[in-house]
Amino acid sequence: MRLVVDQLSASLAKTRIVRDVSFEAEGAQFIGLIGPNGVGKTTLLRAIAGLIPFQGSVTLDGTSLAELSPRSRARAIAYLAQGAGSHWPLEVSRLVALGRLPHLAPFRRPGPEDEAAIARALQLAGAEAFVGRDVLALSGGERGRVLLARALAVEAPLLLVDEPVAALDPYHQIRIMEVLRAYADKGRTVIAVLHDLTLAARHCDRLLLLDGGRIKADGAPGAVLTSQNIRETYRVEAVIGEGEERFVLPTRRAE
Repeated sequence: MRLVVDQLSASLAKTRIVRDVSFEAEGAQFIGLIGPNGVGKTTLLRAIAGLIPFQGSVTLDGTSLAELSPRSRARAIAYLAQGAGSHWPLEVSRLVALGRLPHLAPFRRPGPEDEAAIARALQLAGAEAFVGRDVLALSGGERGRVLLARALAVEAPLLLVDEPVAALDPYHQIRIMEVLRAYADKGRTVIAVLHDLTLAARHCDRLLLLDGGRIKADGAPGAVLTSQNIRETYRVEAVIGEGEERFVLPTRRAE
C-alpha cells in the first residue's frame, strides 16, 4: 500500500501543531517518528489515522482518506494510541479479537481465518501466556503488549503506534521493536512515535525528525541522527555510534 501525505497541517485548540508535512511511504518500511516533546508527533499520527481534522491530504493507494468508508479505513489502518488502556474486564483473547471487527460482517462471529490472525498477533506480541486472564489484572507493560496484539490482529497494511515501548523494561522494549520490525518485513508499513534514539537507530530503516511541527530531516537513521540535528532539535550534545551496533547517547545539554 502506498501512503502519501501532502502538505498536512493540523491544529489543537486553535493552535497550529503540524505545519505543511509531506512524505510518502510504501511497502516494507519501519519508520520512526522522532523529535522532542510538543513538536507534533502524536498529532501527525492521529491526523494520518483520520482521528482529527486536518488541512492537506492523506491518500492510500491514490484514494483520499476522506473517501474511504469507516470499515475500509479500519481495515487499512491499525492505530495504537499512546498509553492506550482497557476500561472493561475483558479476557485477553476476547480483547485481541476486537482487532478483527473490521473484517467481520455485522453479528458474525470470528471464523477460522480470524482465529488464526488472533493467534498470530498474540504470539507475535508475546502475549499468548496471558490468554484466559482478565486484562485489568495485568501489569501496565503486560497490558500494553495485549493492546499491541489487538492492533496487530487487524493485519492492516499500515500500522501506526504511538510510543509503543513506553513503560516497558529493556527486554520488552527490544522485543516490541523486533515485533514491529518483523511486521514491516512482511510487506507492511509501520510508523512509530519513538523517544529512544538508540532503539530508533537500530530497528528503523527510516526516520522522520520533526521540529516545530515540520519535518527537519527524513532518511536513513545515519543520515538523520547527526550531531548537528540532535543539537539543534533536542538541544543536547550526543555521542553517536555507527555500524551494526548503532547508539545515540545524550551526554549534556547543548549551550
